[in-house]
Amino acid sequence: QVKLVESGGGLVQAGDSLRLSCTASGRDFSSNAMGWFRQSPGLERQFVAAISRSGGRFGYGDSMKGRFTISRDNTKNMMYLQMNNLKPDDTATYYCAARLQFHDEYASTTGGYAYWGQGTQVTVSS
Repeated sequence: QVKLVESGGGLVQAGDSLRLSCTASGRDFSSNAMGWFRQSPGLERQFVAAISRSGGRFGYGDSMKGRFTISRDNTKNMMYLQMNNLKPDDTATYYCAARLQFHDEYASTTGGYAYWGQGTQVTVSS
């Protein structure tokens, strides 16, 4: 089992930055490829970014490229999402997710992840 806890959300203005953190506990953190997703009321959960087990490979959703940066620190069991130049459309609940251990690569769909955090709210005002 992997337990995930997100933090760092909040209310910001358009153009501001936020850094989300995901703290993992349980098995060896470096064994799990990880991802960030977000969801707004009435909409499907959307892929934001993901990173391989080693941190050497990563991918982003189209609207996040150039603004968001995903990273991880396997020595601290932490994953991060640096979000710059935030827009009102970025308002959502952000979720941290982990794949099962035998997956080396990340995934860009919710079905690729076995473990989920409870989410942290990000609200961007115009």
